Amino acid sequence: MRVDYEALGKVLDSLTEGETDTVALMATVACEVHHSDDRFTWTGFYRNVGGDTLKIGPYQGGHGCLVIPFSRGVCGAAARSGEVQLVDDVDAFPGHIACASSTRSELVLPVWNGQGDLLGVFDIDSDLPAAFTEQDAEALAVILARVFKAAT
Repeated sequence: MRVDYEALGKVLDSLTEGETDTVALMATVACEVHHSDDRFTWTGFYRNVGGDTLKIGPYQGGHGCLVIPFSRGVCGAAARSGEVQLVDDVDAFPGHIACASSTRSELVLPVWNGQGDLLGVFDIDSDLPAAFTEQDAEALAVILARVFKAAT
């Protein structure tokens, strides 16, 4: 099953309308996105807690890493650079942190609120190599910007 981003966006708009709590929004997004596509084996957030540090947030799937410095891994690179990380082969990514040995590819998007504050990163893992496309990244970026616009 491949995600229908238009339908997913409408569901998330409906579920999150009027909500400003960042953790509540993260939990809802992680759940809905995780169950929208068979490629997604781990779907979740790492929260920006200051000090160039990310800590685990709401997620779906097996355990995640508890703490990730901005200086390490795919999630750290997204937080540090503010740019989407689309990684076809995690083993070829310098400094990749293997939270799950089954992960083959990864898509990580920085998450901002409407004031331009970095709330954290949204991380999607797949057990398939090259599982993600630019279309996935672009569609998710639009959805995340809309959902987290009023987050506090």
